[in-house]
Amino acid sequence: MTADTISTILVSGIVLGSVYALMASGLSLVWTTLGIFNFAHGALMTLGAYMAWTISDAAGLDLWLAAGIAIAVAAVIGVGILMERLLIRPFYDRRDILLITVMTTLAAMIFLEKGMQLAWGARLKQLRPIVPGNVNLLGTTISAQEALIVVLAPVLLGLLWFFLRNSRIGRGIRAVGQNPAAAKLIGIDVSGLFIVTFALSAGLAALTGILLGSVRLVTPTFGAEPLVKALIIVIFGGLGSLGGTIAAAYLIGLLEAALIFFIGIYWAPSMIFVLLIAILLIRPQGLLGKVER
Repeated sequence: MTADTISTILVSGIVLGSVYALMASGLSLVWTTLGIFNFAHGALMTLGAYMAWTISDAAGLDLWLAAGIAIAVAAVIGVGILMERLLIRPFYDRRDILLITVMTTLAAMIFLEKGMQLAWGARLKQLRPIVPGNVNLLGTTISAQEALIVVLAPVLLGLLWFFLRNSRIGRGIRAVGQNPAAAKLIGIDVSGLFIVTFALSAGLAALTGILLGSVRLVTPTFGAEPLVKALIIVIFGGLGSLGGTIAAAYLIGLLEAALIFFIGIYWAPSMIFVLLIAILLIRPQGLLGKVER
């Protein structure tokens, strides 16, 4: 294997890992705090891309401004909070909340996908790159938009980690994730922190959609494949471990890039599933997950 081949696989893996880390971290955050999987996460990613496309192309606004509006209105303030209030909050006290929210968030995913198809049609769309042109990374040429994703992902995830570790709200979210009942007893607004968590998750999904919408073509099912990869990453990294999720995202990104190069794009996803099953047989709690006692 030549140095150029290694460089190409490495760069491709870092780009994929950066996208997966942004996507999966939001999904992991909701699981850690609320104990549920949000299957509408991919649809929120698609909605962010569509809204940014509409605002920037139809309204003629700057793409940076369009991205900010799309994240704030569609993901954080609007859909993120409303979804938590309408589809999840009514079931907080139910013992079977995990099963119920699987059904409600799957229903939300279908509703959003069909709604976006009605609103924007099935024709392919693509956002203008936030950063145009190409750059050379480790001897491999990639688009400046992909380079932006590579740079932006660790910065945003670092800020998220700092927020969770050092802010009052972040510490509250971690406390709720560890024991919601105890957190409520000491006066923490558990319901309010659930909203903040869901909003952060939805914002990360929308941002991922906007960044990826300049690299790939946007369709109503644009977020379906990244959602599946994000679920794999969250399980592989260890349920409840944000650090494990981020590490797993980059590992799977590199693994996928290598598999695509050696066995092709069609067989790579299947092999990832096989390897995931094999690893979980050896370490069921995932990469950095804790062993339940």
